[in-house]
Amino acid sequence: MTSYRHGVRALALSLALCAAGALSVAEHSLASEAAVDPVGGSIGGRQLGAAGVIVNLHPGVPAPPAMPGASFVLADMDTGQILVAKAPHAPHLPASTIKALTALTLIPVLNPNAKILVKDQDVNVDGTRLGILPGTSYSVATLLRGMLMASGNDAAYALARADHDIATTLMAMNATAKDLGALDTVAKDPSGLDRTGQRTSAYDLALIGRAAMRLPDFRRYVRTKSATLPGGRSADGTMKPGFTISNHNLLLYNYPGTIGIKNGYTIAAGHTYIEAATRGGKTYLVSEMAANEASWRPTAALLDWAFAHGSAVTPIGRLVEPGEAAASKATVDQVAKTAAVAVPAGPSTTRQIRSAGQPELQAWIGAAVAIGAVSLTGAWARRRKGRQVPLAGSAPAETGDQT
Repeated sequence: MTSYRHGVRALALSLALCAAGALSVAEHSLASEAAVDPVGGSIGGRQLGAAGVIVNLHPGVPAPPAMPGASFVLADMDTGQILVAKAPHAPHLPASTIKALTALTLIPVLNPNAKILVKDQDVNVDGTRLGILPGTSYSVATLLRGMLMASGNDAAYALARADHDIATTLMAMNATAKDLGALDTVAKDPSGLDRTGQRTSAYDLALIGRAAMRLPDFRRYVRTKSATLPGGRSADGTMKPGFTISNHNLLLYNYPGTIGIKNGYTIAAGHTYIEAATRGGKTYLVSEMAANEASWRPTAALLDWAFAHGSAVTPIGRLVEPGEAAASKATVDQVAKTAAVAVPAGPSTTRQIRSAGQPELQAWIGAAVAIGAVSLTGAWARRRKGRQVPLAGSAPAETGDQT
């Protein structure tokens, strides 16, 4: 019986080794997956998580010019390849650059010729306003021009209400961001006014800007330098004449080849930008956040560097395509649900360990089970030998302690 007990103990030891090996291998596996998982800051490439200015320079290529913002991204708008970045996934307040997401969400669902009746709640919004009149109806196209060119918060609110209500529009904006792979983004206000919990990143602004520029209407609005808005009847009943608005994007007036797109500013957010320019068949996109100055010159200098040296730089990452990150996350989540075992990680927590498809983990399990099986089989055989049925006329064998 002693040998049997030894076998049981051996089996228990092997199972303990199995659990320890499983935990070790799975923790290593999870650490490896975290580096490529398209969630948590690694989306677009592992190198984007590096500190400081991130760039792969070839011999003879000068360093890119300094940017005043806390974070920025320079990317080829056509291919999505990122050439230079700094803290691309760092969260910041977006200010009015979020209006690009508002437009990207609403342009596909609103008829540009439809009329929207402006209400008092629209014109009483804080910040920059166009001067549209409550009680007057404006076309969707007119309000989009006013929102994107002159950054009218009143126009943004009126447009957001047109898709049922502002809450519905915000839900749609966040769904649009998620589909783009802009997983750093949480929209809380369609105009970009500072709200608790609202955030985005330079990487996400580049994704949003790139997607929005694929819409012909958006592209036309953001490259327009001036437009005339119609007048209307004021609250006291008098008629107000039409007026002209100018695009607030200073790069559009000062850098040849600029095609848009949107700037923003609040005291808390600082200066934020999404810019794009085309020269010689190449189009580059720059996003910048938390800048301490309103000058267009740093962006122009970075674009000059891109047009001069972009083809001689090895990309550091890329802008994902719409739907790509969401599909990858769904795959990761499905694997976690269908191939996880729970291992206690503390008094009140559970660590999820993925076992399917891990050859190291399968090897640990196989070896540990084999050791236990051999030990238990040997013990069982010895026990059976000691309990063989005696031949007729012989005395029964001594069996020892029995349970």
